[in-house]
Amino acid sequence: MQLSRLQGRKVCDHVMRKGKVWKGNTLTIRWLPGPPRTKSAAEGFFVGSYASSKLHKSAVKRNRMRRRCREALRTVVRDRENLPTVQLLLSPRSPSLSCEFSDIVSDVHAFLSALDSCLPPK
Repeated sequence: MQLSRLQGRKVCDHVMRKGKVWKGNTLTIRWLPGPPRTKSAAEGFFVGSYASSKLHKSAVKRNRMRRRCREALRTVVRDRENLPTVQLLLSPRSPSLSCEFSDIVSDVHAFLSALDSCLPPK
């Protein structure tokens, strides 16, 4: 399964307001079931990310944290089948810059197992 972009201020704000929160050691994920309002018939993972300037002073390092979290999600989702359609907003935490990549991957695995238990089966 491929990741699609979650884009648009209104769509991201809707996920921020109405979404459920999952907190891990290296990232925080806000999620809503179903596709965005703009793509009613689409299926898949719709992923956006944000990193506050409070996270780190350097934009280069904030962007690196975002890329590492998104890549961890991409590698885990690529191998799985029968995933539900959800909207995700990834927010890296400061340990995601200096930790091992396997730590981020284990957080993503933990999120997906929590997601499987929260959503009804298809």
